[in-house]
Amino acid sequence: MVITLTPIPDVPMIRPGDDLAGLMIAACEKSVLAPSEGDVWVVAQKIVSKAEGRYVDLADVRPSARARELAVEVDKDPRLIEVILGESRRVVRQRRGVLIVEHRLGFIMANAGVDRSNVDPDLGADPVLLLPRDPDASAARLRDRLGAHFRSQFGVIVTDSWGRAWRRGTVGVALGAAGLPALMDLRGRSDLFGHELRVTETGFADEIASAASLIMGQANEAQPVVLVRGLSWADAPTPGASLIRTPEEDLFR
Repeated sequence: MVITLTPIPDVPMIRPGDDLAGLMIAACEKSVLAPSEGDVWVVAQKIVSKAEGRYVDLADVRPSARARELAVEVDKDPRLIEVILGESRRVVRQRRGVLIVEHRLGFIMANAGVDRSNVDPDLGADPVLLLPRDPDASAARLRDRLGAHFRSQFGVIVTDSWGRAWRRGTVGVALGAAGLPALMDLRGRSDLFGHELRVTETGFADEIASAASLIMGQANEAQPVVLVRGLSWADAPTPGASLIRTPEEDLFR
């Protein structure tokens, strides 16, 4: 098996209301890049959120008493804390400089994904960017548009970079997915020696997202879309939400 990862060049800076799928199509056509059946598009969460207008201007935020109290504990802007709390179900852990929450979509993550980096300062006095409202729906919309234009069936992953509880460094993870199995259930299959797999599930979409993040980068690389070719799968498509462990299964939250 040969797998290739190709950045889509010339994707412009995305602003609220932009036709993201249309811009991705135009970038492919400009570079004479022809996506084909079974390719997977990996799209950075940030440009999805930007196109969907998921901005909040901190200048317009009035922090609650809870936000002000928590801001002192973690040494962060109380207005930012108010936005984080608005995107969260609950605070999981906090200490100076660190705030881990359960996002309203079920993700356990730092700062509910609310971010200031690579955010256009012209969009407010102090703008921050939120995660897409529904990353699986965002992936599905992109897949529909791209598939209709190129007349092919694709997978689409909306990806973000997260830290991990037990290891240093961020890695790419799948927030949303469409057209592929985000989670592959290998239980019941056999290993090399004929032993039945009893607990093995593979985070297929996370593995793809992590590989693509090597090209996307974390700073000023400006490569927010990567086309992955050469993958194959037999499992039915499942959304990115299937990767979230339920509270009953989670021994650490």
